[in-house]
Amino acid sequence: MTPVPSGLRLLACGGTFDKRYEPLKGELGFGESQLPAIVERARLTIATVVETVMQVDSLDMRDAHRERVLEACHASPETAIVITHGTDTMPETAAMLGPRFDDAAGKTIVLTGAMVPYAISDSDALFNLGFACACAQTLAPGVWIAMNGRVHPWHSVRKNREAGIFEVVQRA
Repeated sequence: MTPVPSGLRLLACGGTFDKRYEPLKGELGFGESQLPAIVERARLTIATVVETVMQVDSLDMRDAHRERVLEACHASPETAIVITHGTDTMPETAAMLGPRFDDAAGKTIVLTGAMVPYAISDSDALFNLGFACACAQTLAPGVWIAMNGRVHPWHSVRKNREAGIFEVVQRA
């Protein structure tokens, strides 16, 4: 059985999850991460640290950005980590982290995101975050992707853009 962590670290990386509508520009953009307000609203009872690593659309994410995520995971004293990330390149970031955080690393890292920004009505962000927080506290060490009530190991998932879901990759 996986030991229950004494704390939880949330790493904000941007993505649709954290986008807001900017009425003067008429477009979605980034401001401060909304994670601190979300954590307060969710009334988490586990000690939770929120860290903003970056605010970037995942389509603009490059290896240098992923290195910053990797460094933040290594630096975290908490063993339960949730990363809010854009869904378009979430599997690529998970693939970078996965080999570096196997069972022996002792950390459970869960990437999640949203198809609709938290700030917009009918967003899946709050549910996905809550689900990811539960997964980070209960799954075995390693890297996972948790979206829309399903959790996948980092090496066997892809985003199906047509269906708007994450699904299992059939390995040959």
